[in-house]
Amino acid sequence: MTYQITPQIILASASPRRAELLCQLNLSYLIEIADIDETPYLNETPINYVTRIAEQKAAKVQENLKSSLPILAADTIVILNNVIMGKPTDDDHAIAMLQQLSNQVHQVLTAVTLIGKKRQQSLSTTSVFFKELRLSEIIQYVKTGEPMGKAGSYAIQGLGSCFIKYIQGSYSGVMGLPLFETAQLLAHEGIEVLA
Repeated sequence: MTYQITPQIILASASPRRAELLCQLNLSYLIEIADIDETPYLNETPINYVTRIAEQKAAKVQENLKSSLPILAADTIVILNNVIMGKPTDDDHAIAMLQQLSNQVHQVLTAVTLIGKKRQQSLSTTSVFFKELRLSEIIQYVKTGEPMGKAGSYAIQGLGSCFIKYIQGSYSGVMGLPLFETAQLLAHEGIEVLA
């Protein structure tokens, strides 16, 4: 006999890390990828950018699916000296980014949007403290391929954790989905993660 699990929400993300984190909340969900233009606007602040992108991802999926299920979307950016550090375009770009992060404190912002009975949004801000990195270890790390597709060229849940002295804020937020804030949004929608 096969049991069907009824999805509770739609996750508007292609990120396997967000899907993995959502599983920790014991939720059943469908995945629908939001294809939007993520180019920053001229003079757009990092906070405005990350919150806008999360909102647009959720809105795009809502428009495409016209589903009655709540739609959850998130966006994560790395900021150093108030400048957004995107995802690396190639190995040299990843090396350059990691050299900039070496022996510095940077911020990771993750905005979460939930569109259900109403539109809700939350923002997680975490400070990440990197040790001083040797060029040789940066090159070895980049050779693993882990920095590709990651904001700031590192993954806190992977080998990149070796570079991090400590964080102030949300570990899951740095991964891409702050679970405390997400659970709060879901609770306001009537979805209890511990029910």
